[in-house]
Amino acid sequence: MKLTRRRTLALIGGGSIIAATASLGYAVTRPPQTAYQPWKDAGSYRDARMRALSWALLAPSPHNRQPWLARLEGDDTVVLHVDLERLLPQTDPYHRQILIGMGCFLELLRMAAAEDGYRVEVELFPIGSDATRLDDRPVARVVFIPQPQEVTDPFFAHVLARRSDKTPFDIDRPVSRDVIAQLEAAVSTGMRFGGAVDPSVVQPLRELTREALRIEAETPHTHHESVDLFRIGRAEIDANPDGISFGGPVFETLRMARLFTRDAAADPSHFIFRSGMDAVFANSDSAMGFVWLISDDNTRATQIAAGADWLRVNLAATAAGVGFHPLSQALQEFPEMAGPYATLHSTLTPEGGRVQMLARIGYGSQRGLSPRWPLDDRIMNV
Repeated sequence: MKLTRRRTLALIGGGSIIAATASLGYAVTRPPQTAYQPWKDAGSYRDARMRALSWALLAPSPHNRQPWLARLEGDDTVVLHVDLERLLPQTDPYHRQILIGMGCFLELLRMAAAEDGYRVEVELFPIGSDATRLDDRPVARVVFIPQPQEVTDPFFAHVLARRSDKTPFDIDRPVSRDVIAQLEAAVSTGMRFGGAVDPSVVQPLRELTREALRIEAETPHTHHESVDLFRIGRAEIDANPDGISFGGPVFETLRMARLFTRDAAADPSHFIFRSGMDAVFANSDSAMGFVWLISDDNTRATQIAAGADWLRVNLAATAAGVGFHPLSQALQEFPEMAGPYATLHSTLTPEGGRVQMLARIGYGSQRGLSPRWPLDDRIMNV
């Protein structure tokens, strides 16, 4: 639930906040010091596996939880696990979205290894999996095989520019159908891609995603899961560079004035909660198109494959200069979301199948980096 600077100022009295920001100066304008360092360190390691992993950790994940843990084995193998302390049990009770994030990670790992002259052989769930929960069994065993002629992926060039754009899009700038075709061409694992920019399709999806956002925020147990992951101000972002970050002068000022707190964000009667709702509604209301992925089944391997294609579609949007923002609340499987879940499936896949991911697209401003944990924190045997 990310408030834009303009919207926050409008809602809480712009003049006083601007004045406070100016008077506090460096205290509120200083950025986080370590949270973005992994973006600079990508590819800088001696070991080929560490180089690939340093790129892979830049992949997107739900709530930026970065749920990956890697163990190095021998000279050529990485065993990938899910960090069970980074699950989202309220909004993602069967851990489907977490595994989609793992699929994004594995696809970026594959791309990075190819850039370095390696082919990777990936064995998913080498000792089995459970359809309803994740446990400490490995998600994948990845073997690096030197292959200098390995074909590289053109989307890798866009990794450092990839973002999830959580701000309103320009409603006066339509997205062409040609963009939808470019994004569809990125799909490579057998997912069914769907996309629309026609207002007759987009407007009902705007309304549906708005309703899903409302349900998630007004359901206490799901909203508190998000609020618990708020990182308010640079100190919290540096200390825990995951979750939902609120950085920059405006949020630093609100934090220092004790106006923006987790208690305020969790209280539906508080202006912080209400302004947050206005901000997320502005996002859904400004969607200029939607794209989605559908699978024929919903196995664990399929969820990983959906993540691989989701990363590719996101990178294709980056290459096309189009903003991309996942809005998958209506796909969540907690009971209160049953209505939007059913409506979305009957709308997008009346012939059957599982909608795995949904995003809005449009043109917006360039967004900053998302915080990341350093690679050493994600390696189990370092």
